[in-house]
Amino acid sequence: MARIAGVDIPGSKHIWIGLTYIFGIGPATSKKVLAEAGIDPHAKSDSLTEDEVSRIAGIIDRSLMTEGQLRRAEGQNIQRLIAIGCYRGVRHRKGLPVRGQRTRTNARTRKGKRKTIKGKKRVGVK
Repeated sequence: MARIAGVDIPGSKHIWIGLTYIFGIGPATSKKVLAEAGIDPHAKSDSLTEDEVSRIAGIIDRSLMTEGQLRRAEGQNIQRLIAIGCYRGVRHRKGLPVRGQRTRTNARTRKGKRKTIKGKKRVGVK
């Protein structure tokens, strides 16, 4: 099992899939990194030599922001939006959808579990 950028890469999977376990690396970026390193994307992670693993790790460290560094940068960007009080920052602060989605219905992922409000007694409804 190879360890790249502080993440254990599963040995039974193709290396291009395994690299996507690293936060900040998706399928397209994974294939670009492997092309730059000159490694077959369909090789299994177990079959890589130490030299190949170190080449991949070097490319990722040199050219990409991943894991903790990326999470920290995202958090700082959100805190900046909140601090300047822009619309997106206010939506983040209130825990509502940020990108213009409707909230009258749906939006349960951002709003959380429904808070039931005690209803008024409805007269005349059968």
